[in-house]
Amino acid sequence: MDTRPLVDHIPSLRRYARALTGDAWAADDLVQDTLERACVKWRLWTAGTDLRAWLFTLMHNVFANQVRRAPPRAVVDVDEVGHEPHEADAGLDRTLDLQRCLLLLPDDQRAVLLLVALEDLSYAEVARILAIPVGTVMSRLSRARARLHALMEGAASTDSRPALRRLK
Repeated sequence: MDTRPLVDHIPSLRRYARALTGDAWAADDLVQDTLERACVKWRLWTAGTDLRAWLFTLMHNVFANQVRRAPPRAVVDVDEVGHEPHEADAGLDRTLDLQRCLLLLPDDQRAVLLLVALEDLSYAEVARILAIPVGTVMSRLSRARARLHALMEGAASTDSRPALRRLK
């Protein structure tokens, strides 16, 4: 098995995994699980087809299985997390707000938005990766964009809230 084509796609897999999970450690685990599955199921990939789309399909399925098996996430009230002022610049605040707002989107909407906007895939490719109709891709993308816009406007209009801090 020649792994060079597989290795070429690792940066985009990591970028998508990081955006899906919102956590570097979980993203690295997701990429590792995806690559392991790709190696085990390598014979199922048809030479000449889009390897990138196949890898994203594997990643989506691995992520969906992990979400399904995971215990329910605890809801954290952002207003109650840390009350210390911080001195970060506005650009970093906006980036953190975007990441937080992306994580607030439903998984199905976030996946479509990231594949189209971050990975620059066509609607047809996203539909094939997620195994849904193109119309569903368009609908989820529209709802994701509207929801993200509303969340970002809400984040921008409430500057008095304390900043989130990630504790490891």
